[in-house]
Amino acid sequence: MTLGFAEPSGYTEDQMLIRESIARLCEPFDDQYWLDRDNDGQFPDDFCDAIAKGGFLGIAMPEKYGGSGMGILEAATMVQAITESGAANAGFASIAINIFGLNPVVVFGTEEQKSRWLPGIIDRTDTACFAVTEPNTGLDTTRLKTRAVRDGNKWVVNGQKTWTSTAQKANKMLLIARTRDENEVERPIDGLSLFYTDLNRDNVEIREIAKMGRKCVDSNQVFIDQLMIPPEDLIGEEGKGFRYLLHGLNAERILIAASLVGIGRCALDRAATYANDRHVFGRPIGMNQGIQHPLAESWAELEAANLMAFRAAAVYDAGQECGKEANAAKYLAAEAAFKATTNAVMTHGGMGYAKEFHVERYMREAMIHRIAPVSPQLILCYLAEKALGLPKSY
Repeated sequence: MTLGFAEPSGYTEDQMLIRESIARLCEPFDDQYWLDRDNDGQFPDDFCDAIAKGGFLGIAMPEKYGGSGMGILEAATMVQAITESGAANAGFASIAINIFGLNPVVVFGTEEQKSRWLPGIIDRTDTACFAVTEPNTGLDTTRLKTRAVRDGNKWVVNGQKTWTSTAQKANKMLLIARTRDENEVERPIDGLSLFYTDLNRDNVEIREIAKMGRKCVDSNQVFIDQLMIPPEDLIGEEGKGFRYLLHGLNAERILIAASLVGIGRCALDRAATYANDRHVFGRPIGMNQGIQHPLAESWAELEAANLMAFRAAAVYDAGQECGKEANAAKYLAAEAAFKATTNAVMTHGGMGYAKEFHVERYMREAMIHRIAPVSPQLILCYLAEKALGLPKSY
């Protein structure tokens, strides 16, 4: 790592090896590289290829299919090292679906499906997108409207998705759709099924969403019209897709939390370096407690969030229920990273607003996962219910 302050403690020897290997892989992809991608919007294929060639896309995939057979803890170590290098959320988002997106296949797929799908994700022959969120349901995933109807030897899908990342690049799609109407099942979640299939652009229209940050990793509206899916592309049992999806969502929250800590650390490093180098009134501005205290507070908050993130990863890898830990980690890391990046911008004064100092990019990219894939307010509602036993409020 290139941090100006001490290397964070608490990592195992294997985790340190992962951090060091990722740091070397990221060296050619410096701040200028990511600033250029932020300006031109080109997808960072060369970065993704380097990560794939290093064998890291399959870090949490079974060795039998070309992966490394490690856990979410090691994957969290990897994504944190990527964001900490200065790649920020753009670096993480460009490979995220390859790392955790097919977790439902690993856990619930057949041997035939794993053999058919996992190697392509690991070596980046395939690029997938994650088609879950819909424009009219938001965070109420149980009420999704996209419909898959069985017609002989195929499923026929119609509907809309939104905020689908990497759909411009993808040739595969992890899709959740309703296979039974809500009035046909006891609970809405019982009518949802999960598919992994080819993204046939003859039946799928993709419109990119212009957004605040992470320009080089596209987010999209997706319109599905009569998409044909073969029955062998259904993951697990029909009607259990939401349960399968939840298993992967906990992994997603953990990896997001670890990545956010990396962004916050990178921003603090930039801020501390600037505070040491910038002299006003005959002294470095870093001597002023008005500069020191916000940065020190952010350091403490990031390290606390990091402990929760890796605690959640350990619980996940042990096969235990980790919903509370995963959601708390995402909440703490998102708030800490946004505060740290904001403090970094403020430390730079007017130059914090200038792209050449990079901290404004970190702030914009930290904002993404403060909002998504689940809002801080909904996480607090979930924790109030699951951790404190309070009545469900939504």
